[in-house]
Amino acid sequence: MIAPSHAANSVQHQQFFESIAKLCGKAFAGKITAGGSEDDGFSGKALIMHVRECSETQLKVPFHVGDDHSRTWVITQTDTGLRLKHDHRHKDGSEDKVTMYGGDTRDVGTANMQSFPVDDESIVNFKQNGLDQSVTNVWQMMIEAHTFTYRLKRENRDFRVEFDLTKPVALPPVPWGHE
Repeated sequence: MIAPSHAANSVQHQQFFESIAKLCGKAFAGKITAGGSEDDGFSGKALIMHVRECSETQLKVPFHVGDDHSRTWVITQTDTGLRLKHDHRHKDGSEDKVTMYGGDTRDVGTANMQSFPVDDESIVNFKQNGLDQSVTNVWQMMIEAHTFTYRLKRENRDFRVEFDLTKPVALPPVPWGHE
């Protein structure tokens, strides 16, 4: 019998992945805890994460911002760790020109925190679309007993949203393109 490809993952990668997978089928409200501004497209809107689709190797977590259902975080186990991609869609379900960007873990991280530095493919996409400020992005996800945190760090930006895992909320609509 051949071992599954995710067998090469560290214990920390596996524990982190499983901690999120345990939330499958639930949604949680969040709030900006750093880096918010009136014109950021997030402030003043309901922020909901929904751990919607879960398999042994991949988690799809839509991130709803008010009535915008365009974003889904895709966390995938790879041969060397974890990969985070941002699936962005238009209302009609078609892919945004800036989509499937993200990166892979470069170290084992911890059971509670993983970092995803921007990958080369994403850098090319960002440059093609005039988003040069994003070429140094590092995304972090942290999960603890009562909170899940999504963080984007780069030069002159530290944006963080914290979700309360103690109070599941009503499930949001199906994300665009994932009917």
